[in-house]
Amino acid sequence: MEQILFYLIIGLLLVDFIFERFLDYLNTTRWSETLPDEVKGIYDEEKYRKQQAYEKTNHRFSMLTGSFSFVLIMLMFLFYGFAWVDQMAHGISGNPIVVALVFFGILMLASDLLNTPFSIYDVFSIEERFGFNKMTPKTFVLDKLKGWLLGALIGGGILALVVFIYLRTTDLFWVYVWLVISGFSIFMAMFYSNLIVPLFNKQTPLEEGDLKQAINNFAEKAGFKLDNIFVIDGSKRSTKANAYFTGLGTKKRIVLYDTLIADLETDELVAVLAHEIGHYKKKHIVSSLLLGILQTGLMLYVFSLLVGSPALSGALGVAAPSFHIGLVAFGVLYSPLSAIIGLGMNILSRKNEYQADAFAAEYFNAESLASALKKLSVKNLSNLLPHPAYVFFHYSHPTLLQRLAALNRKK
Repeated sequence: MEQILFYLIIGLLLVDFIFERFLDYLNTTRWSETLPDEVKGIYDEEKYRKQQAYEKTNHRFSMLTGSFSFVLIMLMFLFYGFAWVDQMAHGISGNPIVVALVFFGILMLASDLLNTPFSIYDVFSIEERFGFNKMTPKTFVLDKLKGWLLGALIGGGILALVVFIYLRTTDLFWVYVWLVISGFSIFMAMFYSNLIVPLFNKQTPLEEGDLKQAINNFAEKAGFKLDNIFVIDGSKRSTKANAYFTGLGTKKRIVLYDTLIADLETDELVAVLAHEIGHYKKKHIVSSLLLGILQTGLMLYVFSLLVGSPALSGALGVAAPSFHIGLVAFGVLYSPLSAIIGLGMNILSRKNEYQADAFAAEYFNAESLASALKKLSVKNLSNLLPHPAYVFFHYSHPTLLQRLAALNRKK
């Protein structure tokens, strides 16, 4: 049984890698040396050539990083690297909680260090070359250190609690862990912008003026109580622009990137915010959170059926079953079901995006939203003609051309 599971894990990793490379290849078939008719009026010739160069550069880079990660994980499985790390962890402590923390701590730190050179090249070479990067080496290093600290405190704390619950409850551990993770998810949905974001970015209330007045006028018209509008200093890292809705209940807030305010006109900014408010009014925020909680419950239940299996740990070269080794093997074996669930979530997400666009068109202005989407796509050098198969498997948003067509029908 152990060998069957081992070969199943290797097979799943191999199939996933080949399939992802195939999807990447399909996207390359959409490249063009001349400006396609579909994007005329959005891209000009010069900007389109720059977008294509950016697309090709990122494709080559993702092929390199993807292949590196694949080879690394295959070596870990083929040469029982996880068993070796497990031995190291047991050499430090005999406490199962400490062993799990050391085990995942070594893996996470080693993985991050190995991938840091790629991150540096991506930020300071690719993004710099195409005019996006505003990050300094100091900010890059500080982000890394803060990320490690948060990972150790939050990730390590949750892992320790989960292992503790497993050791105390065994068969029903998945129910208690589900409650803990669900509570944490709701807490972070409400307070992430207050607690985590300030560690990396400065958020300031939107100052009084025409933009704030226009936003308040729209919110009143749409029947949306909006007290918190913040501007985030996204320009300290990139010229790319964004906006997002966060929080629940009285903690809800809309966050605008300073780059977004610099790039769009007032009507276009209000249209973008109308889209974000549309997500809230259509209950997309709450439904996504609840679906995520249900997914977590399903995953934990299936995991509870397998975690104590000697065959699961044996597939990774470890004789005695353990929580952390079982979790690694399960993560791969669960991937087909996870992929199917992910497909469903992407389909639902794309539907939600259309609904939020329709809300903005109904309560504000379809032309302003269309104009904003075009500007942002050009500014970010977005791929306007991805292959439909790639969109189906990976896109949480419809393509720009699909969104524009839907908005035209709403005019």
